[in-house]
Amino acid sequence: MGTGLLLALLVLPLVGALVVAFLKNDDRIAKITALGVTLVEFVLAVALWISYVPGGDRIQFSSSVNWMAQLGVHLSFGVDGIALVMIGVIALLVPIVIGAGWAEKLPTGRSAGGFLSLILVQESLMVGVFAATDVFLFYVLFEIMLIPMYFLIGGYGGARRQYAAVKFFLYSFLGGLIMLASAIGCYSLAADKLGHGTFDWATLVTVVRDAPLGTQVWLFFGFFLAFAIKAPLVPLHTWLPDAAEQAPIGVAVILVGVLDKVGTFGFLRYLLPMFPEASKVLAPLVLVLGVIGVLYGSLLAVGQTDLKRLIAYVSIAHFGFIAIGIFAFTSQSEVGAVSYMVNHSIATGMLILVIGMVIARGGSTKIADYGGMSKLTPVLAGLFLVAGLSTLSLPGTNSFISEFLVLLGSYPTQPVYSVLATIGMILAALYVLWLYQRVMQGPVRGNALVGVSGGPGAATDPEKAAVTDLNKRELAVLAPLVLLIVVLGVYPKPVLDIVGPSVSATMSAVGVTDPVPAQEGK
Repeated sequence: MGTGLLLALLVLPLVGALVVAFLKNDDRIAKITALGVTLVEFVLAVALWISYVPGGDRIQFSSSVNWMAQLGVHLSFGVDGIALVMIGVIALLVPIVIGAGWAEKLPTGRSAGGFLSLILVQESLMVGVFAATDVFLFYVLFEIMLIPMYFLIGGYGGARRQYAAVKFFLYSFLGGLIMLASAIGCYSLAADKLGHGTFDWATLVTVVRDAPLGTQVWLFFGFFLAFAIKAPLVPLHTWLPDAAEQAPIGVAVILVGVLDKVGTFGFLRYLLPMFPEASKVLAPLVLVLGVIGVLYGSLLAVGQTDLKRLIAYVSIAHFGFIAIGIFAFTSQSEVGAVSYMVNHSIATGMLILVIGMVIARGGSTKIADYGGMSKLTPVLAGLFLVAGLSTLSLPGTNSFISEFLVLLGSYPTQPVYSVLATIGMILAALYVLWLYQRVMQGPVRGNALVGVSGGPGAATDPEKAAVTDLNKRELAVLAPLVLLIVVLGVYPKPVLDIVGPSVSATMSAVGVTDPVPAQEGK
């Protein structure tokens, strides 16, 4: 049953995209159809989650069909706990994105059918990337999923959308080509050892892990560069602020909430099991980049003047935490890193949506164009605060347990990096609360809200500005995310139980164990 569910998750959005693409002349029907497809996809994802057996086989719901038999390439799919939770995040966020953009005006000449068909194709490809168990298939999906995102940014984004789309595409595409070179190197190692080449992930893990350290290091870097660009780690991050700023709000949610996680997922699925010795030798480099990302992203977020760019730098800081958790090599830190991938998607996804609702009312992305908005939209202000508090990892919100596990787990093996990363928590409180204060608190002010000639939302009386609070649709869109922020903040067990065994298997493949606590008096 589980295998059929996984295949349905892969195929259904493609079928939906084909149908929606032919509904270009009826935006309402296109939206209803796309939303219906994604809701069914969510139900299938829930069923897959229920069918999964934590602590069972490492890869479950496996299926494989010959694709290019002569080259040892297969259409092979399956999931472990890490892939499963990310597929769940995809299935959750895509219908929310469609609901949030229901009333959004598209650029002239663009139809909802065209936009939503690209969203559905993107959903299918993202599920495929996380579920692929053939390295060549993973590479193909890794590259192909850039295409719908390129058109979503370049065709439906802001004034500089073409520049941002090309920059996004080139960074990720070139990283993928370097990864392909390393994948071919792994294929050659398998051919030398087994007498035939293969791209099967499980087989390559057993073959490549025994390669000399020098060989592992070179192959490691090929995969690492592709994943570090996608993650994004400093200094390979510069495409993200431009892409997030220019992308439509819903596309930004998918980009920052899901697509970036392919990088950190790649660390766990490919780098650590396939190149265990290289991973241990090069861990200090990744830890340094992670800490730099935490501090650099946080400091840059504090100084931003654009709402959407600020979120991009916040995400860069959070991905630094995830990298630290993965390469600290303890079960606590790695479970924390994986749960951070999930909780970042929820918290940051909600924050982007709330900011999109602010922009939709004010018509500006500039922070200086807002002020005192809570007097006009108290419910929006409250939910803005909820998303912000989750982003800064306030205890009781979903992100807290993830950040706590990363820092707690990394301290025994990497105390210096752990302490330095803790500074990022302080900076997070600064940029989130300062953002909230500037946009929501104080008297009503700013060109977006006050009666400025020709200004968006202009009104002669600040207290009667043409700004309304959240409607029922917007509340319905945000409600699931608020619920998850609260529930996973007090009861994270459903996620931790799923990812724990997969993390243990990864640590075992690397050949590391948790440090033994020092006994008192010794």
